[in-house]
Amino acid sequence: MVPQRVCQAFIVACCIGLVGSQAASADQSLAASLRVEVVADQLDTPWGLAFLPDGRMLVTERTGALYLIDDRGQRTLIKNVPPAFVKLQGGLLDVVLHPAFETNSMIYLSLAHGRQKHNTTRVVRAVLEGDTLTNVEVIFDSTPKGTSVHYGGRLAFLPDGTLLVTIGEGADYREQAQRLDVVLGKIVRINDDGTIPEDNPFLSTPGAHPAIWSYGHRNPQGLHVDPQTGRVYAAEHGPKGGDEVNVIEPGANYGWPIATHGIDYSGARISPFETYPGMQEPLVYWTPSIGPGGIAVYRGAMFAEWDGDLLVAVLGHRHLRRVDLEDGRDVGQEILLQDRGARFREVEIGPDGAIYAVVESVNEREKSGQILRISRALSPASDGDSSPSESEALSQASVSGP
Repeated sequence: MVPQRVCQAFIVACCIGLVGSQAASADQSLAASLRVEVVADQLDTPWGLAFLPDGRMLVTERTGALYLIDDRGQRTLIKNVPPAFVKLQGGLLDVVLHPAFETNSMIYLSLAHGRQKHNTTRVVRAVLEGDTLTNVEVIFDSTPKGTSVHYGGRLAFLPDGTLLVTIGEGADYREQAQRLDVVLGKIVRINDDGTIPEDNPFLSTPGAHPAIWSYGHRNPQGLHVDPQTGRVYAAEHGPKGGDEVNVIEPGANYGWPIATHGIDYSGARISPFETYPGMQEPLVYWTPSIGPGGIAVYRGAMFAEWDGDLLVAVLGHRHLRRVDLEDGRDVGQEILLQDRGARFREVEIGPDGAIYAVVESVNEREKSGQILRISRALSPASDGDSSPSESEALSQASVSGP
């Protein structure tokens, strides 16, 4: 049952910890508490979130539903959503608005499509009319593969109006991340109608797929374009170690599986190389793995100290992480909201400057997904729901590393 108003609002102290070789300066660590409100709950494995111009949210559930949710948590099920192949990591994935949504009402969805032995990462576009999708059309399909994992599936528009799509390498096909004739293990760039931009980097390379923008990726499930700089960030899952955040440049090779900071789940070495000539080094990497999901660069006045910093939704270690960026370098990291025991799937910056997090599940309970609004509280004492013992316990949480 969806609450008629925000069903839970309380103030929690920041779980603060600096990890990595350098510590962030004191003025970059937010001393104030965070106010966390549950905007919607009892969602079934939510995955993507996009804000409409009027402040309402489109939220996907990996199990196949698309909802329109208002600020009171009231939800409307959207009709005529294309069916997805729902298994393991497959299903309905991301949602974004066309840059000209206010005039064309067009949205884009990514999803797994097909069957066990033949499935793809698919992108569709449609017009949102009230509570129904119309003019639904497929604009992109990835290389067919036969697994139910490593779809990628994040979407983001560039300032020039072209669309980036992350595509995983399907786990069993990791060597294809280095091949230019297939789109497995790639970030691709297409026009808003699915055609190929004339300035894509491999357009004139014989045998190369013309949609490829960058390659050498494993399973990129985070993608964000900084609205201020236009810089593109992507987060991807490594194997056992080697989770990464990369700054994406057209035509660049990001190494997988030739260069990696991780090892195979069996303990075997995937490659003797952590770095390799001609391949891009990650901006940030984590060994052991933390399980990064969506990412966002914070831009806004509510958390002015964090302006330009990277927020990472963490699935495996169940927290929200801030990466303090200075001059494009990671100078420290901060662990937030680890007390919630939640798998953070995605993070977005709302039009109000608050941080919105998509929680896939809480403590493995069925249909325990949530949308959280994280704002700045004036003082920890401003809400009586926060007990001193709770704040003390949170401030003493272990944050020695992932």
